[in-house]
Amino acid sequence: MYEVEQLIGAQWKPAGDNGRFEVVDPADGSPVSSAPSAVGADLDAAVKAARGAAPGWAASTPAVRAAALHLAADAIEDAADRIADAQTAEMGKPLAGARAGIQAGVATLRQYAELGPLHGGRTLAGAAEAIDLVTYQPRGVVAVITPWNDPVAVSCGLLGAALVTGNTVVHKPSERTPATGWLLVKLLAEHLPPGVLSLVTGDGAVGAALAGRQVDLVAHVGSTAAGRSIAASCAGTGAKALLENGGSDPLIVDADVDPRWAADQAAIGAFANSGQLCVAVERIYVHRTVADRFLAALVGRCREMRVGPGRDPRSELGPLVDRRHREHVHAQVTAAVADGADVLCGGTVPDGPGAFYPLTVLTGCADDMAVMREETFGPIAPVLVVDSYDEALSRAGRSPYGLAATVLTGSMANAQRAWRELPVGTVKVNAVFGGAPGGAAHPRRASGEGFGYGPELLDEMTVAKAVHIEPPGGPAVRW
Repeated sequence: MYEVEQLIGAQWKPAGDNGRFEVVDPADGSPVSSAPSAVGADLDAAVKAARGAAPGWAASTPAVRAAALHLAADAIEDAADRIADAQTAEMGKPLAGARAGIQAGVATLRQYAELGPLHGGRTLAGAAEAIDLVTYQPRGVVAVITPWNDPVAVSCGLLGAALVTGNTVVHKPSERTPATGWLLVKLLAEHLPPGVLSLVTGDGAVGAALAGRQVDLVAHVGSTAAGRSIAASCAGTGAKALLENGGSDPLIVDADVDPRWAADQAAIGAFANSGQLCVAVERIYVHRTVADRFLAALVGRCREMRVGPGRDPRSELGPLVDRRHREHVHAQVTAAVADGADVLCGGTVPDGPGAFYPLTVLTGCADDMAVMREETFGPIAPVLVVDSYDEALSRAGRSPYGLAATVLTGSMANAQRAWRELPVGTVKVNAVFGGAPGGAAHPRRASGEGFGYGPELLDEMTVAKAVHIEPPGGPAVRW
């Protein structure tokens, strides 16, 4: 049992005035962690401590801040097994996947430790006797609100970019993974001055209250509903909102690809982390000429993949994060079947403990079904058969979301059309995951706003200031 504490300023506090909440293992329902529910006074104290520490941290050199991140990255890497165990217990991801997420987080911290000192502004060409430049300064106090599905990797990116640019941070991890967030912040805070990093815990109401405090930027990764609430709060306070919200990413299978290979890609995209990824494949458009073979191969792949407890090394996929989320996933499947979809495999709530849900393939889907229109965030592969690539592109673009999309095609012309025409931030061709380090994109529409990754995240965490200097007395006077 992890007994989580809040870090407010320089003090770890084991309890709050609002009691504590408990997280259970989604594999068997056993208690895993207990954490304080922050109250308004906790948030006020954390923001006040961050505000007080801001001038000193902003005045430190980029090299000092980078060195702190490198030391924290080393400590997190050394504690990876312990953090992975907590994450698996809290949200169900198999240990190997949890460790991979932690390594990704460590790499991201090191990336920003290297990039931070290079984020130095630029000079401008103006009058010969003048000096013109653009410099970057920290925004001030940043509220970082992170999700449960990949808690270490996402948190390391936002925390690393905020800290290395000289901001102070109040961090609220998801209420579904408070111990994971607590272990991470403990290791980071050891290498930072008091007040530079605080930790508060609690549910969505706590996150909303934090977003409404007098902070300078709110960085959030999570649901679209929460992101829109945060954007509204920021409109009232004047804080900047940096949001990666939900997604409903399409996969297009063209007529000229190997259907078995395409099915393998679809299985990876739809079922990785039990479908609990912001960039999971949520809807599939397959050309009629390969549809039957694709569906047979996808069902076969489902039957090969092992779903089990995250601590079992044989498990490729774990349970959903909790039973409440399982109810949401199953409700979309049930509604799709009621509206005419066919279940090729899965689709039923299993008996027994935990929040397990089977890998599910649906066919006969329609655009207006919730499973095709909304974010499911579960191991569901809904398929709509199309008669042309044009139809696939058109249907794929009919979504309120705009996070990412994948196209499997042997045609360079079709690949070009995909990245030009699909209204999303990221387009992947012939691979559902992957990409060069440092990539960054703008999510569209309900999927958020602003750069959440890459070197451009440092721009989001800072404000640009233009400086113009002339000699006193006008141009005729020499310096």
